[in-house]
Amino acid sequence: MLWHNYVMPKSPQQPWQLTKEEVFESFQTSEDGLSPEEVTKGHKQWGLNTIRNHSLNPLQILLRQLTSNPLIIILTATTIIALLLGEKVSSYYIFGIILASIILGFWNEYFAARAIVKLLKKVSLSALVIRKGEKMDIPNDQITVGDIVLLAPGSIVPADLRLIFTANLEIDESTLTGESIPVEKQENPLASNHLNQTNMTNIAFMGTTVRAGSSRGVVIAVGKNSEFGKIATDTSYVKPETSFQKGLAKYGGLLTWIMIITSLTSFTANVILGKNLLDAVLFSLAIAVGLTPELLPVLVTVALAHGADKLAKKEVLVKQLIAIENLGNIDILCTDKTGTLTEGKITVADYLNVKGMKDENVLRLGLICNTALVHHKIIGTPYDTALWEYVQTNHAKLVIKANKVFEEPFDYSKRLMFTVIEEGGTRTLIAKGAPEVIFNLVGSHQTLQKKYENLSSLGYNVIAIASKKINNKKEYSFDDVDHLDFEGFITFSDPAKTSAKEALDQLQNLNVQIIILTGDNELVSAKICKDIGLDVGKIIQGEAIDTLSEAEFKNLTSKTTVFCRVTPEQKLKIIQTLQKMGHSVGFMGDGINDVLALHSADVGICVNSAIDVAKDTAQVVLLCKDLKTVLNGIAEGRKVFSNTMKYILTYTGSNFGEMISLAGASFFMPFLPITPSQLLLQDTLYDISQMTITSDNVDPESVIKPKHWDLGFIKNYMIFFGVLSALFVGITFLFLGTVLHATPQHFQTGIFLEFMISEMIVVFVIRTNRVPFYKSKPGGWLLGTCFLITVFSIYLPYSPLASSLGFAPLHPIFFLFLFCLSLAYIVITEAGKKILLKRLNI
Repeated sequence: MLWHNYVMPKSPQQPWQLTKEEVFESFQTSEDGLSPEEVTKGHKQWGLNTIRNHSLNPLQILLRQLTSNPLIIILTATTIIALLLGEKVSSYYIFGIILASIILGFWNEYFAARAIVKLLKKVSLSALVIRKGEKMDIPNDQITVGDIVLLAPGSIVPADLRLIFTANLEIDESTLTGESIPVEKQENPLASNHLNQTNMTNIAFMGTTVRAGSSRGVVIAVGKNSEFGKIATDTSYVKPETSFQKGLAKYGGLLTWIMIITSLTSFTANVILGKNLLDAVLFSLAIAVGLTPELLPVLVTVALAHGADKLAKKEVLVKQLIAIENLGNIDILCTDKTGTLTEGKITVADYLNVKGMKDENVLRLGLICNTALVHHKIIGTPYDTALWEYVQTNHAKLVIKANKVFEEPFDYSKRLMFTVIEEGGTRTLIAKGAPEVIFNLVGSHQTLQKKYENLSSLGYNVIAIASKKINNKKEYSFDDVDHLDFEGFITFSDPAKTSAKEALDQLQNLNVQIIILTGDNELVSAKICKDIGLDVGKIIQGEAIDTLSEAEFKNLTSKTTVFCRVTPEQKLKIIQTLQKMGHSVGFMGDGINDVLALHSADVGICVNSAIDVAKDTAQVVLLCKDLKTVLNGIAEGRKVFSNTMKYILTYTGSNFGEMISLAGASFFMPFLPITPSQLLLQDTLYDISQMTITSDNVDPESVIKPKHWDLGFIKNYMIFFGVLSALFVGITFLFLGTVLHATPQHFQTGIFLEFMISEMIVVFVIRTNRVPFYKSKPGGWLLGTCFLITVFSIYLPYSPLASSLGFAPLHPIFFLFLFCLSLAYIVITEAGKKILLKRLNI
């Protein structure tokens, strides 16, 4: 590793070789951090501390619209050839239609991208730094070389740091090395000049996570110059596809084969029949475009962005748009009870000594054995933070004079932490943790156990504190935590939410099962569940999970609603077991002990006040930790999926039959049944009418259950409605040919209008399983755009553009025929829909 991008003008040594004083000199900083002028200078020299640019780039979006659809590129090239061969008028119109399609896609994607950028700014991470002697929270992207950064458990290291102070610091570097075992860090200089990442014990790398301890460090690299930045910019990270993305890909593959076969067949037949080669090429390409829902990627993005914008107004922020669809798919929501079933504001209720009397010394010991980082904002575990908030509010004069010589942060598997202090030459070990763990370390505890159970049954969260005198030595471990003297209990209150019962009922209405994964004991869990009316039956303790076989655990998981005293690994095991059983699982958590579960769940959810690593891992961030906000997300996700499927079903249901009819008719007719420019115009007008389907009303039954891609269902819809569509196209062919004896221009005009009217009708039939209009009202925007497109289509043959587009005014009898045909189409497609849905048991 080379550090050539770092500013070290006064030292030839590498950062890990420098002493603290040399670090300050080399990176032009001090214990007090940078001044505002130095920060500004650093930003100019090193840029912002970002790796990926989330800013809006209209040019990039436009370029993607110009190059993303190969059919448009081929059609453009073919049209240029037609123009050079003298087909000027039709070529101009095709160019105009292509341009309109590109502008339409750009316009919608631009506003969707703008919504994404706006949302991402709301969930940006921050870091605690020292500048000009003051601690302050700043956005990560504002950090620069020379800043002094403070780290605490749960912090994501915001830039590459040379550590200058550490206290039992352990960092998870799996994002860089793939090694999940935390690395112990220290601040002393290292002698070697050539080290790799795993040996740099006094360097904290950007993107890694603080598992335990605390630290201060000097920023030595930011953004793309950091080690993480170099990897991220040099490597393409391929994230696993969601079921929604896989479904889109399969659907695209199906249409591609249909498009290729239909277009090639049409082209071959027209060439064999001796028709104009250029017309045959353009016609087959137009059929290919007609069969390709080129608007689908844009519509999906728009639908998701529209959903994201609606959710943002309901205090739900999505970091990845596809997470909206994932959220809609979940049928099980795993969550901690804190903040979801309870108010989420943990406060100190009491502090009692071994005799059950209020004792300020117990509170004092709880503050000493405490890893919270205290400044104008308190950062730490919920209980440690609650202790300091209580003292600052109620006991500001509480004196804490103790020289802390060693500290072991809270271990979630041991459910315990300890601190060693020295007072008057005597050392004392103070342990704090789960009462049942402390009881095992103090000997006889039957009386204490009863008191603990009484407190828990009242709904209090309880931690226990014990201590002992201990000999002097350099380091201590959990092996030293034994034969303790019990000091007392500290109780915390977090009452049940009054709105929780209503939220649980609504979850049940959405067919989402809730499973509680909590670190609290079964008595507290039972009390909270009782208060909100949640019938849980048997409650499983975490320690029982490890004794079960895989089959036993799978059977138990399917029947259990509450798991208490669970470790991070056990939370992960529960979620993965549920996923193996075929469930789509959401997980809601906000602590460092939730990160494994957040990452593994189908959709990870956390609150905006969560620790950095949880917020970074989660796909969905709540501005308010409440089940009702999650409900909004689930319902919106299902609405997005429903509206996306409407477009797919209406597009394939009508276009498949129409394009097959055109390809077949071209075998027998002496002229093309519709010109390429007319066919492309019809496709563009239809796309315009469907842009508003993303805001369409959704029937209540469409959000009751999670829905997934079913390619077989889409095929059935496509064939069934395709045949109906082809039947009515065939009737129109016969009427134009045998009754009106239409000229080529009149014939093509009649087919154009039949396509447009039938497509506008089928939208309202297929968009709902109910009777359209009567029992399912469409969205106002969808109704309005479809009406306007219909009127515009009827007007075109009588407009000044008619002759240049190849249109001709039609006999009034055709419109009478078209009206009757449309009524018949509505009745037959509605009846056919009912038959198909009944046959498919929908």
